[in-house]
Amino acid sequence: MRKKFQSWAGLLFFVFVLAPGTGLAADWVIGKRILPPPAASQVIVDGLSRMKTPDPARMQKLKPETTAQWRQFIEARNSNRIKVIDRYLKTLPVTVTKEEIDGVRVYRVRPRVIASQHRHQLMLYLHGGAYIINGGRAGLGEPLLIAARDHIEVLSVDYRMPPEHPFPAGLDDVVKVYRKTIAKMPAAAMAVGGTSAGGGLALSLLLKLKQLNLPLPGALYLGTPWSDLTKTGDSFFINEGIDHLLVTYDGLLQSCAALYAHGQNLKTPLLSPVYGDFTGFPPTYLVSGTRDLFLSNVVRVHRKLKRAGVNADLNVYEGFAHADFLVFANSPESREVYRELGLFLKHNLH
Repeated sequence: MRKKFQSWAGLLFFVFVLAPGTGLAADWVIGKRILPPPAASQVIVDGLSRMKTPDPARMQKLKPETTAQWRQFIEARNSNRIKVIDRYLKTLPVTVTKEEIDGVRVYRVRPRVIASQHRHQLMLYLHGGAYIINGGRAGLGEPLLIAARDHIEVLSVDYRMPPEHPFPAGLDDVVKVYRKTIAKMPAAAMAVGGTSAGGGLALSLLLKLKQLNLPLPGALYLGTPWSDLTKTGDSFFINEGIDHLLVTYDGLLQSCAALYAHGQNLKTPLLSPVYGDFTGFPPTYLVSGTRDLFLSNVVRVHRKLKRAGVNADLNVYEGFAHADFLVFANSPESREVYRELGLFLKHNLH
């Protein structure tokens, strides 16, 4: 009996202590999974039930290669998005004006009623779209929601994008708009934010502002930011085939990252800001979900912010895939996201 105990003890010691360092079990092979509906609102459950099971193999084949193919892909995606924007414009109490700031196109979104505390404040918004889509009016979805739900003016930057304008063109555009804006109002009265690539670009902007010794904004909003252009983090593997929007990194996302980076190292901090220095960053509000392919991106940014001493508020919603607070904009969860964002801005803008 004692010998048997000793043999089991030796086996357990090997499995839990020695094996991790031997390289014998570096990769885990996970079998077929069955995923039930999430413990989320009925809006989310019903919406997911109407979707087909995500197909990573199909998405991995979606890789435009020539400039003409990229333009065709971008035009098709933007056209579909503009239909959503047009519906928003008919129902949301906001007005939109197109302007130009230092040669950069912007859209100023004003709610019909601006909250008293936000009368001399605004959010500088950077749209998502994998750094290639949602240019022009197609990028106005979330700015319209933020303006309408949080009663704050939003300045959405229509920054340049590939294939014609890879990195750092978009970042340069945002820096120009930021410079001109803080010349007219205190940086502490402004929030900077965006979702997906827009959240990643917001982080890159703050890293660039530090390099330029410019004052940082009063608050930062990061909706599931694309903070690492490489396939790094558990959720890129765990949530592959579960995130109904992004589905997989391999294929389209990987191609978008390469197109945007234009030959530069993907781990360059201004491309993948999670590798930068977050010291001195303003209070930050982060949102993700349990089915989000970018969940690890968000978690890693949150930890890095906390380690830098930043007040960082992480919000992870059950059942949300990537940017589902926009996909299911009428869900209770989406309204909660923007209600809490509004409170966050109220407490941190001055």
